[in-house]
Amino acid sequence: MLYPKNPLAQTVIQLCKAKNIQHIVISPGSRNAPLTIGFTNDSFFTCYSIVDERCAGFFALGIAQQIESPVALVCTSGSALLNYYPAIAEAFYSDIPLVVLSADRPRYLIGIGDGQTINQKDVFANHILNSANLKLNYEYGPKNTNEGEPAIIKSIENKLERILGVKQEIDEENETKINTALNKAISGNGPVHINIPFEEPLYETTDKLEVKPKVIDIEVRKKKIDDFFIQECYDDWNSYSKKMILVGVNHPNKIDQHILDELAKDNSVIVFTETTSNVYNKHFFNSIDKMIAPLSEEEFQELQPDILVTFGGLIVSKKIKGFLRKFQPKHHWHIDKKNANDTFFCLDKHIEATPNQFFNSLLPRLTHFVKSDYKPHWSDVKSVRDEKHQAYLNEIPYSDFKVFDSVLKAIPEQSILQLGNSSAVRYAQLFDLKKTIQVFCNRGTSGIDGSTSTAIGCAKTSKKQTTLITGDLSFFYDSNALWNNFIPNNFRIILINNQGGGIFRILPGHKNTKKFETFFETTHDLNAKHLCKMFDFDYVTALNERQVKTQLKTFFAESNQPKLLEIFTPRTINDNVLLDYFKFIK
Repeated sequence: MLYPKNPLAQTVIQLCKAKNIQHIVISPGSRNAPLTIGFTNDSFFTCYSIVDERCAGFFALGIAQQIESPVALVCTSGSALLNYYPAIAEAFYSDIPLVVLSADRPRYLIGIGDGQTINQKDVFANHILNSANLKLNYEYGPKNTNEGEPAIIKSIENKLERILGVKQEIDEENETKINTALNKAISGNGPVHINIPFEEPLYETTDKLEVKPKVIDIEVRKKKIDDFFIQECYDDWNSYSKKMILVGVNHPNKIDQHILDELAKDNSVIVFTETTSNVYNKHFFNSIDKMIAPLSEEEFQELQPDILVTFGGLIVSKKIKGFLRKFQPKHHWHIDKKNANDTFFCLDKHIEATPNQFFNSLLPRLTHFVKSDYKPHWSDVKSVRDEKHQAYLNEIPYSDFKVFDSVLKAIPEQSILQLGNSSAVRYAQLFDLKKTIQVFCNRGTSGIDGSTSTAIGCAKTSKKQTTLITGDLSFFYDSNALWNNFIPNNFRIILINNQGGGIFRILPGHKNTKKFETFFETTHDLNAKHLCKMFDFDYVTALNERQVKTQLKTFFAESNQPKLLEIFTPRTINDNVLLDYFKFIK
């Protein structure tokens, strides 16, 4: 087997292998050559070459999202590293493990005007679980005065270091830092950054390993929920007749089914779920905005819970956030092993456990349900909303709203749905999805910048068919995502092209002015036809309701290339159709 001759590169690669980090997403460069040589010549690793570092970051995030373990990113020095930042921030807020391995110049070459050089140390400081800044092994230090400090000073330093065993100390320090960072990514489910200085020569290889780094195991501390704490929760739970459970972004199959079934039996409990919650029960309340948007002040007071229990990631619905901030519960408990956001400004319990651990401790203590008409009353409201929803669909013209109804009904069973941010995920919230569909969206930062890349990373890793539903601005913003040799043939993109940022027409603002259309809505006349031709996608279009339904009949059939369906909708009526919807279902 071929190895990089650089011992620091060998150390990093061997420790990644020891921690079972198999997927390596590499962006081309020279300074990272020792890492690239090592990873690509070892069959243990699955390596991907993605030119655009921003796309590479989200592609890796899509893989890590599916395998639920760290994926490594490898880049050269300089601004290349900064392009990972959007994906790092998303991983940080979505609890997705990424390992950034950035090549760097030696310290003596930084700040002297050398090319492709920035201050890489702690560059992700505010959005990272761990930053490891490794030290150069002086065996690879500068050899002459043209490379930095005077040779005589460096020569003396190197001799002293050898005498004092500093080289060994540096090696041990580096090994500890690498172990700590990798362990943090695994145990903390988030991004870490390992910055690695490499001295030239960069391309030298050897046929044997020169290092055997120490592997430091993760410290596992099992924390049991205190019985007194559970009893306290039980006493509160049994004292109130209005309990609301709100589930945010949640990975599929994370909650025991018997817990969901037990909660669904309790008339004092309403369970609100979102499209990204991946939790289903016929007695739960999905489509939150459909449910609460038409409520009057008096009805909001009736819905106001005594106890609010939340778990999962961030909440999409602005309406539920607005409601619970104004009509605060007496108690808000958040269940999460890592942290708890005080989203509604009334958090009083952070339950440091998984939902399974908490409910499996609480529910067996409940010998009876509190008598309540809380859920029955709102279930009746939900039935009326559903009838009104269907009636509205029957009378509206061709629009985004009608397109989403058709598209979401067509998504295949047992498949994965990736949603773009902004309009796409919000429209999806208003419709019922098949319960076998697994739904994902980059809701950590809710940015439009990497939805396509994430979906492709997911599609490459998952055995299930993956469909991305995205808006036009998000798609064109991340169009380099298609510059990717790893897109499976069963990957599908449904692009809703309403010629601009349609979400801004729904928000307060002065619509139908030149400045609004230019600087907010950003209207355009672009389409995806030539991008699809360049990147070898099968391209089809739809301009009206009949064409949409016709194209969807065959869109998910097996093919020899990935497919994109571009659906054009009328830009100037979509907002009115959506806003009128909430009036109609009231």
